[in-house]
Amino acid sequence: MKGFPNYLVAFALIGMACSIASAYDPAPLQDFCVAASTSTDAVFVNGKFCKDPKLVNANDFFFQGLNIPRSTANQPGSNVTLLTVDEIQGLNTLGVSLARIDFAPNGLNPPHIHPHATEIFVVVKGTLYVGFVTSNPDNRFFTKVLNAGDVFVFPIGLIHFQYNVGSTNALAFSGLGSQNPGRISIADTIFGSNPPINAGILTKAFQLDKNVVNYLQKQFSSNNI
Repeated sequence: MKGFPNYLVAFALIGMACSIASAYDPAPLQDFCVAASTSTDAVFVNGKFCKDPKLVNANDFFFQGLNIPRSTANQPGSNVTLLTVDEIQGLNTLGVSLARIDFAPNGLNPPHIHPHATEIFVVVKGTLYVGFVTSNPDNRFFTKVLNAGDVFVFPIGLIHFQYNVGSTNALAFSGLGSQNPGRISIADTIFGSNPPINAGILTKAFQLDKNVVNYLQKQFSSNNI
């Protein structure tokens, strides 16, 4: 950058780096900021009020019962127990969350996106077929069959899924790089939106018969009630 002092260039690069970093959960400037339910004597940070540090105790960083199997008696045959800042208030500003995923035989955690977080996934029991698809225009499909002890990473914002290909129940845990990773389930979002997306748009976008689109919208909207 001819004509600009080196220190100005350095400041510009640092500013760019900071702006990129701020797209994710910002780094805290204090030891913790336990989320509070009211604004009394609190400060608003990351969408939550911070509890007075003098009133914080160990229970603000604690959750009990993640060892308990969850019911998979549902249509996809899976159950996700997500621990975010809403369940563990001490996660506020710390940029992490955790999930337990239970699978019945042939159970599926349907294709979905976490818009705010990369996910690192570890299988504890069973055999799972997992994968993710990259963004346009390549749309590359990365897939793997995982067994107990295997680890797989799903990059932030990419469509991914997990499917139990074993004959027994399966169990996995995920670490996510946000206190609130978000979840957009592809089929539920597209066919179960409220109000519904115009069937003509979906018919053209997915090259499906309009009767099929109407059926899918009815099916997914009833699942979301």
